[in-house]
Amino acid sequence: MRVNEAGEPGAGGTNDVSAAPRWLNPREDRAWRGFLSMQTQLLRLLGRELQDETGLSDSDYVVLVHLSEAPGGRLRPFELGGAAAWEKSRLSHHLTRMARRGLVERENCLTDNRGAFVKLTAAGWSAIEAAAPLHVEQVRRWFVSALTPDQLDALTAISDAVLAGLDPVEVECDPDGEGEWMNLPNDSIC
Repeated sequence: MRVNEAGEPGAGGTNDVSAAPRWLNPREDRAWRGFLSMQTQLLRLLGRELQDETGLSDSDYVVLVHLSEAPGGRLRPFELGGAAAWEKSRLSHHLTRMARRGLVERENCLTDNRGAFVKLTAAGWSAIEAAAPLHVEQVRRWFVSALTPDQLDALTAISDAVLAGLDPVEVECDPDGEGEWMNLPNDSIC
């Protein structure tokens, strides 16, 4: 067994599995569990209301938001996967479902014959334009209005601090950046 500079078991690093577990104290445990519970309940509620009011799943909404904010309403699949923090397989399957519903389509990339874009269709634009105001109102009702301005500032600072300490999410991506969805025949995705 290793010992650190103080002669204690373990090498002392935060990722040292040989060190004794550093259990959360009651204050830390309450904060952690409260965060998890809030996130789970809030996302479940927002997702259910979004589905009920617009027919879009929360995953549909994530894709539509990222595409609607991109120039020309289109992104390469690896860009969309990175923005959504989704693995290639999840992205491919979800884009196939959305394409069958007419919300997105494949567009060839003129600068890369092997590449393509995921592009919003007119139906996709209509869907996000109808859903966004409803979703923002839900976020305001269930999240923003529950907090004071100081609490919002504190939560922003907390989020920034935690995110700064995390490694960026690595998204699995093939060398061409396209994935299975882009290899389907055009008539199977439109």
